[in-house]
Amino acid sequence: MNQPDSQQQYQLPPLPYDFNALEPFISAEIMNLHYTKHHQAYVNNLNKALEQYNEAAQKKDLAAMESLLSAIKFNGGGHLNHSIFWTNLAPKDKGGGTPPDGALAQAINKQYGSLQNLIDQLSTMAIGLQGSGWAWLGWCKVNKCFMLAACDNQDPLVTKGLIPLLGIDVWEHSYYLQYKNVRADYVKAIWNVINWKNVAERFEKAQA
Repeated sequence: MNQPDSQQQYQLPPLPYDFNALEPFISAEIMNLHYTKHHQAYVNNLNKALEQYNEAAQKKDLAAMESLLSAIKFNGGGHLNHSIFWTNLAPKDKGGGTPPDGALAQAINKQYGSLQNLIDQLSTMAIGLQGSGWAWLGWCKVNKCFMLAACDNQDPLVTKGLIPLLGIDVWEHSYYLQYKNVRADYVKAIWNVINWKNVAERFEKAQA
């Protein structure tokens, strides 16, 4: 079986803006906790699980190796998802919320009719997702089209065979301090700071 690489110590990626840069749509308090506590915990637990996996692999302890795979998937997914999420957001003065143009806009209009239709569909998915998870706009290389997908917990979009372009975190830790239990208000607000330039860059790479 393929062994996860435990030699690489994963780290938090640099946050491309200050904690308060996304206000009033996402508070500095949420960003601070989300990034320094929640994302950091995924990184710490991923590194720990990989270290334990490597030790089990050296001992050829297959049972122990198998028992660690769920922790690697969960925490690895949490690290991967959040690393994308931070770049999917941008302050208003840095282009956050500015509609896409060029090839991405054309592709969205062709498949969804308008950007607003895409926003409405992805928002509905995010609001309706039961429990914790993510709502994604992904790219299917096989069918050469966008696909919307909901992922439970921290499952990465790659588990559905899609390339992630834009993800909305709907774990309660991403909004509860500011929006309480009204997830719909958070989802509506987040479009004001979506970094469509970053989504366009991911879309361009997905075409390669």
